[in-house]
Amino acid sequence: MVLSHFLYIFAEKKKQMKKIILTFATLVAMAACTQNQPSKAETNETATATQTEVADSIAPETKQANMNEVQAYLKECGTFFIATVDGDQPHVRAFGVSEIIQDRLYIMTGKVKDVYKQMAKNGKFEICALKPSGTEWMRLSGTLVNDESLSVKEEFLNRNEGLKSMYKANDGNMAVLYITNGEARFCSFSEPERKVKF
Repeated sequence: MVLSHFLYIFAEKKKQMKKIILTFATLVAMAACTQNQPSKAETNETATATQTEVADSIAPETKQANMNEVQAYLKECGTFFIATVDGDQPHVRAFGVSEIIQDRLYIMTGKVKDVYKQMAKNGKFEICALKPSGTEWMRLSGTLVNDESLSVKEEFLNRNEGLKSMYKANDGNMAVLYITNGEARFCSFSEPERKVKF
């Protein structure tokens, strides 16, 4: 009886020691990871630099082919949804036009709209476009850059006649923005995700 009680206490103490050792090892590992981690600002700077390097390292013909594929996808979907950031609050809106002009993929909006003000303050965005089948979609991210070229605005309007009743190239309101560091992720319920960059 005394022996079985002693063995029970010994087993319990052994379990407690295992827990203490495991906890200590976990804390040591976490401290080592935290010590070597760069600051958030350093991480963001590195990520942006890496994105730019990756975009620059893509062959021009591959970049163009990827952009054409993304544009064709947006056209097939018709309507796509763009997310912007306002402080810590995301906002999502429906868009319907995009064009490749002078080897850049553009979207268009009005400067009086909140969406433009958010894009001007923080150019990071994400688009989600869903095909009519409802089983395939594309997520497109990158940074939007405003372009004040009248020739680009005129070309955009010439390709989208319906917009001419609302915008003019020199009205001070029309905004055309092109995508830099674009990454498209093609997704579906039946196939693995595929990524392209431009």
